[in-house]
Formats: sequence, C-alpha cells, structure tokens
Amino acid sequence: MKITGKTRIMFILADPVAHVIGTDVLNQAFAARGLDLACSPLHVPPEGLASVLQGLRQIRNLAGFGCTIPHKAAVLPLLDQLTEEARAIGAVNFVRRESDGSLTGTNVDGAGFMAGLKAQGVEVTGRRALLLGAGGVGRPIAFSLALAGLSELVIANRDLTRAEDLAEGVRALVPGCRTRACESREMPPPEGFDLVINATSLGMKPDDALPFDPRRLQPQSVVAEVIMTPAVTPVMAMAAARGCLCVPGLAMMRPQAGLVAEFLGL
Repeated sequence: MKITGKTRIMFILADPVAHVIGTDVLNQAFAARGLDLACSPLHVPPEGLASVLQGLRQIRNLAGFGCTIPHKAAVLPLLDQLTEEARAIGAVNFVRRESDGSLTGTNVDGAGFMAGLKAQGVEVTGRRALLLGAGGVGRPIAFSLALAGLSELVIANRDLTRAEDLAEGVRALVPGCRTRACESREMPPPEGFDLVINATSLGMKPDDALPFDPRRLQPQSVVAEVIMTPAVTPVMAMAAARGCLCVPGLAMMRPQAGLVAEFLGL
C-alpha cells in the first residue's frame, strides 16, 4: 500500500484491538476500488474515547473512523449528527468527519449482515430466528432481520432490560414480526429455529463458554457469527459437524467496504 500526503486516513476504534481484522478487509477493498484511502486500528479504552474524538475532529485528512467493541453505543452522545439508521438502532459503527470537523455517525452492520446471508443463499422471510446478544452489533441485526420479513425473533441477552428494550423497538418498527426477549440463561434451545445468530463476544477467546448448546441444533438450521477472529469459532465448528450451514463473521464485514465508501462520498 502506497500512503502519501494525499491519502485519506481512517481508523477503527476498539478495546481490545488484537482481534480486529476489519481494517485489512477494508484496505483490500479500497485498493480494489482504486481509492487512495488507508485504514488502521486504534486501541482506545472507554475512558479515552471522548478525548480521542476531540483529536480526530482536528485531523483534516481524516475521512472517518469505525467503532467496534465496546464503543458502538458509547460513541453516540459524542457525535454531532446521526443517520436515521443509527438513531433507530441506537448504535454506530462508522463515523464520517465533515469538512468543518463535525462528526456524523451511521450503522451498516445490519446491511452488511443481510448481504452476508444473501451471499450464502440464506432466505429469512417467514423464518424463525434466535439472536444471542442485544448490544452494539445485535441491535442492527435484529432490526434488519425484522425488516427483511422474519416471522419470529427471540432475543436472548444477559441483561434482560437491554433485550426487552430492543424487542420493544423491533415490535414498534415491524409489528408483523413476533418478537420477544429473555435472559440468556433462560433462552429456548436452538432446535426449531431456522437461524441462530451469535452476536456476543463469546468465542473470541479459547476459554470462552459456548454461547448456546450446538448439540441441540437441527441440521437444517443456519448458524451465523459476528466474530471475525478466529475465523471459525468453536460453536461454528460444532454446528458444521452437525450439518448446519455456517455463515462466518467475515461475511458481514466484506459488504461493508462498499457501504462505507458510499457513506464517505468516495
């Protein structure tokens, strides 16, 4: 990659940062499009987020930045404008720096996730889904699934209040999708669901607990991940062994390069 004074710069803000590979995916896609744009990860702890954003406002060759764990919701009050998608979802994963230094946030996680499913030939209209996680990545996925014609959505989360808040938002936007919330420890088994999505961080570390029991999966179920490192999580490996189609986290990231370039006006 040739980086000069004419190159526009992007960052992805995260804590921790070692698992981030989205920067590489974006850089490869930007290069393929002939864009003079380079992206790098930044390790930003929660207590430093506000001061880092103040600095980013002053960088005139900054095109924008991405946000991942744990900043997708925390960044909202630090921004100047939000797109309709970001406001409805309550989470941001990309921010555009305007020419005056103001910051506009959007969320393309849901669109990326749906594009990843489509690329694998997965249809969600009229299907039942179990979504684990109601955080920064679970929220856009929930809304996108409902808008795509999902018939039933069960949202399981450690914090029941957060899951209920998300379920209420989905019901308000898409009344035709039967949506309910439950605590993770009380979630129904995955059998009987057409689509099971792990939108938690469980699986990033070797000693993590399984987000659900893959032994209860039916072979016709689809299992989708949001984790990109490792490329194959333990629950994906066990699901594949049962004959399930598995959609990796990287499938959600790849389509986002084009969406981000469009959002940045490049």
